[in-house]
Amino acid sequence: MDGASYQRFPKVKIRELKDDYVKFELRETDASMANALRRVMIAEVPTIAIDLVEIEVNSSVLNDEFIAHRLGLIPLTSERAMSMRFSRDCDACDGDGQCEFCSVEFHLRAKCINDQTLDVTSKDLYSSDHTVVPVDFSDPGSGFENPEDQRGITIVKLRKGQELRLRAIARKGIGKDHAKWSPAATVTFMYEPEIHINEEMMETLSLEEKTSVVESSPTKVFALNPQTQQVEVVDPEAYTYDDEVLKKVEAMGKPGLIEIYAKEDSFIFTVESTGAVKASQLVINAIDVLKQKLDAVRLLEDTVEADDQFGELGAHMRGG
Repeated sequence: MDGASYQRFPKVKIRELKDDYVKFELRETDASMANALRRVMIAEVPTIAIDLVEIEVNSSVLNDEFIAHRLGLIPLTSERAMSMRFSRDCDACDGDGQCEFCSVEFHLRAKCINDQTLDVTSKDLYSSDHTVVPVDFSDPGSGFENPEDQRGITIVKLRKGQELRLRAIARKGIGKDHAKWSPAATVTFMYEPEIHINEEMMETLSLEEKTSVVESSPTKVFALNPQTQQVEVVDPEAYTYDDEVLKKVEAMGKPGLIEIYAKEDSFIFTVESTGAVKASQLVINAIDVLKQKLDAVRLLEDTVEADDQFGELGAHMRGG
């Protein structure tokens, strides 16, 4: 574009959607936007996670800090995270991080009273807010009749006479501060490949040579049609830019037989959520966060322009 500025109007097409998984196409944009969206999903979409643990009684084999660390890594449902306050910015508790606007309180009380080992799990955490619970939490009316189906995440195992009692505070945070706040298990994107086969050159190959071309692709991008004996592209998205098939056709003395290009304005995203938020909501929240960051940049530019225009008066009005 020779440095020219231009507007972009990205388009999204959903390919597959589940609660914890979404696959979609992002088109008519560039790699900078795609990578910005990926990074925001991983590190800047807020969630809620346990951040403070007060151990009252712990006679288990695990040290207090081990248990606190395991509690912090239990994903919590975080639908209200976007509207929740960061504890450092909460004026209701002067940044103490222990009020209803910026925190959620959990309690755990477990004691083994028989000879069978007791598994203490995330199901044993009791929340002060029914909307913020461990992601595997289910109530008696959820339809799970077999308790083995919903055992939760194991925190510690207790033997007879051992006990664990604690209080925990969950707060809002982002993955940039600690991985426990990251809502994403996996976020990847790839350039959509564009594959062209020179049919005229392909006709000059023997059946054995065509088979060797097909088999040279380790990810099975190509297949040999049993009726027409033609090499066809059956799964272009399986291509991993390994260049194996290109090396094969060059070794056969047929450069240009197959040409593969990456569409620089088309990307295929795969997003897996930890369960803290639904995968679709994770993408939406990431776009909202990205908008907020761009608004902050625009505001900063306006402020700088005002300073340039009014000089010392503008700086004085900003408190400079």
